[in-house]
Amino acid sequence: MSRIGNLPVPLPEKVRATIEGQRVTVNGPKGELAHEVHPAISVEQGDGVLRVTRPSDHRQHRSLHGLTRALVANMVTGVDQGFRKSLETRGVGYSAEVRGDTLVMRLGFSHDVEMEAPCGIRFTAERAPDNRYLIHVDGIDKQLVGQVAADVRGKRPPEPYKGKGVRYLGEYVRQKAGKAGKV
Repeated sequence: MSRIGNLPVPLPEKVRATIEGQRVTVNGPKGELAHEVHPAISVEQGDGVLRVTRPSDHRQHRSLHGLTRALVANMVTGVDQGFRKSLETRGVGYSAEVRGDTLVMRLGFSHDVEMEAPCGIRFTAERAPDNRYLIHVDGIDKQLVGQVAADVRGKRPPEPYKGKGVRYLGEYVRQKAGKAGKV
């Protein structure tokens, strides 16, 4: 029995959901998201909540049940509050700034690394008091925010000897000892 799938998804005051066949559309103050639900899973609306049900206890139906409920809940949260992933730069001379919709990072290469923000994503960059730069990725689609943040981190992942690179805020990078010199 799915614990996640059986939980109802509450709809906040400003959020409206419409269900047309297998397409679930959610509107809110931050925007609109839509998702095509698998034909075996059904979504019903009532009493200010969305309920996800499955036809049987077949293995595939059980796995789709929890997944669909989580995707619908993320859509409701996204159009109501939005999602944010924060990253930080570590390294001498590493910096980040936003020019229009483009994130420009200096990451120790001979050139600046530029990333264009996809539709629905907004970059912000700020300097922390300890000379780190914080990069924030904001949007309403949780999967897109996570993917863009992973792409930013992938431009210069943290290396294990000095810890230089781009990492998620609060991410722990295990340091290696390095080469032992002659005594």
